[in-house]
Amino acid sequence: MKNTISARVADFLQNYPPFNEIKIKELQILAQEVQIIYKLKDELIFTENEKAHDYFYVVHKGAVSLSKTANGDFVDLCDEGDIFGLRPLMANENYKMEAKAYEESIIYAIPIAEFRPFTKNHEGVANFLMESFASNTRNPYSIGKKGKLFQEGQEGPIPQNNDYLDLQTINYSKKLISSTSGTTIKKVATLMTQKKIGAMLILKDKLPIGIITDKDLRNKIATGEFPISAKAKDIMSSPVITYPKKMTLAQAQMAMMKSGISHLCITEDGTPNTEAVGIISKHDIMLELGNNPAVLMKAIKRSNKFKKIKTIRRGIMSLLQGYLRQNIPLTLTSKIISELNDACIKQVIAISLEKMDAPPPVSFSWLAMGSQGRSEQLLHTDQDNALVFEDVSQEELEATQSYFLNLAKKVTQGLQSIGYEYCPADMMASNPDWCMSLSQWKERTLHWITNPGKDEVLLSSIFFDFNISYGNRELVDELTEHIFSITQKYPIFFVHLASGALQNPSPSGFFRSFLVEENGAHKDFFDLKRRALMPLVDGARVLVLSSQVKSINNTAERFEKLAELEPNNAELFLACSYATKALLKFRTKQGLLHNDSGRFIELETLSKEEKVKLKRTFKTIKELQELIKLRFKVANLVG
Repeated sequence: MKNTISARVADFLQNYPPFNEIKIKELQILAQEVQIIYKLKDELIFTENEKAHDYFYVVHKGAVSLSKTANGDFVDLCDEGDIFGLRPLMANENYKMEAKAYEESIIYAIPIAEFRPFTKNHEGVANFLMESFASNTRNPYSIGKKGKLFQEGQEGPIPQNNDYLDLQTINYSKKLISSTSGTTIKKVATLMTQKKIGAMLILKDKLPIGIITDKDLRNKIATGEFPISAKAKDIMSSPVITYPKKMTLAQAQMAMMKSGISHLCITEDGTPNTEAVGIISKHDIMLELGNNPAVLMKAIKRSNKFKKIKTIRRGIMSLLQGYLRQNIPLTLTSKIISELNDACIKQVIAISLEKMDAPPPVSFSWLAMGSQGRSEQLLHTDQDNALVFEDVSQEELEATQSYFLNLAKKVTQGLQSIGYEYCPADMMASNPDWCMSLSQWKERTLHWITNPGKDEVLLSSIFFDFNISYGNRELVDELTEHIFSITQKYPIFFVHLASGALQNPSPSGFFRSFLVEENGAHKDFFDLKRRALMPLVDGARVLVLSSQVKSINNTAERFEKLAELEPNNAELFLACSYATKALLKFRTKQGLLHNDSGRFIELETLSKEEKVKLKRTFKTIKELQELIKLRFKVANLVG
């Protein structure tokens, strides 16, 4: 009779390295010796300096933290399929770290005596374990990523090159049209005309030995230097200057200028000794330059019609896709895309002002709210905006507000025409409730803070992420000072704001299974925004406001500032920053893939790696909500 438990163990293990190197029949025999261990949250598996066990371990469900208790350093976090406790297998020494259940977990204990033969008979198994042990990571295939919840890859200082040309890899034609050295010039020219190409690679055994361009045909054939019946080898340029596949736009420009050529040959390793895979022309570079941030910014500022801005926004989306494809750090990507989006909004306002019959009666400020106010709006989403204008006398108030409502209507229509849908809740400056004088806004925010009901907390949560897009910054600064002054006098507001931050339900259920929508249009889909992103956004907001931190609206940056202010919670806040960027990047990719907002995710379409990465953010969200609950003494955590 089949041992169903060991069969399930084997089925699980075969999905993860190094067990995927072992034949299933052998794995099934090993699985019969595996012990299944259940651990409650914070329960120890082994301690630092403890005598080595007869097993090493694999996480089946839950998560295990590894740390050095002597200095309190957090080393790593092991998730489903991760191995740990290799020291007795590799070095026969006492443990150098403590392993503890990060949450309720099921762990497989792999007996070392039974497993050791596999390290001798399977080279892949031995290599994996040696690299894992030597690099002190649960998976050597991700060396350098240990202990980080959702790796961004190359987070670091933002490059100072304002054009960002060095970030953009060049797209090249992969459908090569080539000939041999013995082909006649007439045939080469005919083929180039038919295929509408400006250069022909000459290959020998698939390796590039020469190139013929339009310039060669003009200078060497049209002048009569060579007859049309001559061979390709007679006029081709040789040797061919070759470059590698991962070539940036800046490198391509420099290469052409340096060599005085108009085409670059791309090979597998960048040398003429490997197969040609593509070709880059000056025309390709000119097209790529059109999607350069500096060029896009100039084009936005020159636009005098909404239609032109709409066309440019397509270029911004193309740039976004390119940055994601190249794995450019999201910190940099979001800054560039947000600046371009902000420039689009500014230009829409400028065009709308030109359409008005008269100039503004007083100074004003246009406020971006929500994700755009936080510089997190990468995809085309709906509008959230407000307008604040300079105080006027009571007699002038109605006429002044009427002017700005008329302006706001033109602006919101313009934003809708370039891709920003109207806000379903009408939280837009074209609504009189969101277009008021500075004094009126002070009264409104005072009411929200001193009368924090459910609606007031919701409205303030949206509004308090505002950022100026256009106009008089002094008005915005004065309103900001007013808000911080009032919240200091009424700290009870933060309790209500914290309670609101805990309203979004937990992303996961028992053993961190995804909690999906139970009904409605998105039944069985995972709501990435409500269950994962919003708890982080709302949590960062209440913590930053309560700490009197001004002028930082971006969620990831808020957490990074909190890490500076609270060193004892720095690990959690930095994890929250990573999780925020990871989730935003994931949502953006999903949105671009499915041509929607990326909010609702069909879990069946995700790879195992994507699911694991998402789940790694859940524990961070849970910890953040627990901290908020304790700090603000919120009675019940809803979810």
